[in-house]
Amino acid sequence: MALKPKKIGIKNSEHFALADGVTATEYLAFIEKLPKDISSKVVSSEKLAIAWLETRTEMEMVVYPSIVAIGHEIIKQAYTSGIIIPGNTTTDDIAWWFRDKTRSLGLLNWFHPSVSIQRASEEKFNHIEAFSKRANAQTIQQGDLLHIDFGITYLRLNTDQQQHAYVLRDGETDAPDYLKVALANANRLQDIFTTRFAVGKTGNEILKQSRDQAIQEGIKPSIYTHPLGYHGHAAGTTLGMWDSQGGVPIQGDYPMHKNTAYSIELNAATFVPEWGKEIRIMLEENAFFDGDSVEYMNGRQTQFYLVKSEI
Repeated sequence: MALKPKKIGIKNSEHFALADGVTATEYLAFIEKLPKDISSKVVSSEKLAIAWLETRTEMEMVVYPSIVAIGHEIIKQAYTSGIIIPGNTTTDDIAWWFRDKTRSLGLLNWFHPSVSIQRASEEKFNHIEAFSKRANAQTIQQGDLLHIDFGITYLRLNTDQQQHAYVLRDGETDAPDYLKVALANANRLQDIFTTRFAVGKTGNEILKQSRDQAIQEGIKPSIYTHPLGYHGHAAGTTLGMWDSQGGVPIQGDYPMHKNTAYSIELNAATFVPEWGKEIRIMLEENAFFDGDSVEYMNGRQTQFYLVKSEI
């Protein structure tokens, strides 16, 4: 029996790279082989491709939290196992420790880890340098606020995580209260943001609502969250970019669906009088949206890791 499809979908998309894949040559060769009455039915399968990529299955969600937990454990070891020696260890040393640790577990990194420092100095925050290689590695010192951006791949699923640690000064047993306030602001921004998730809402709608509320509460927000799954920056709705806080055309207009995973990536800026400047608490935690609420797959950071000064 001859099939009479109403539509024939091909992997072609102008705006979503992960839903695109047919070359111009392949497309022309395909169309030339189709009868005239059939070729007119060829359409982009963009929505189907994105839906397949972004939907997390029940089986995947059995293992995904464990993969996220592995990433958290590696970050914890980097901060607390004694490999950081203030005055000696550099940011590059830590980044390459992450690579070695990942490989020793039989896993892969889907991007090169980055380690950045904020401290009581005249240096201002630079978003690009915080997430990419600086011209020169920095030596970690007492009193530094460390930031790590790190991700692994296992069973085709990816993690993407950012957490902070404070390097204790001699005589200190905890991070200063002014840094704790900054972390609390970032945690509050997470709460404001994730409670706005709803099926059918676009990324741009959630972004605007979250930013408006945060600003009303006295928080200086920056939100740049992305879907997570078979790719680190995966298919689905984009919820802001660090340089596009007013919304993201096309990708940000894509509506949110249930059973999807996201890297809840954002930062809150807080002025610290003790340092005489503004600092950013940059958090990234992996979460699952079931259609009703957002749940972090392995919790989130609400306290600083503490790096001891002793060898």
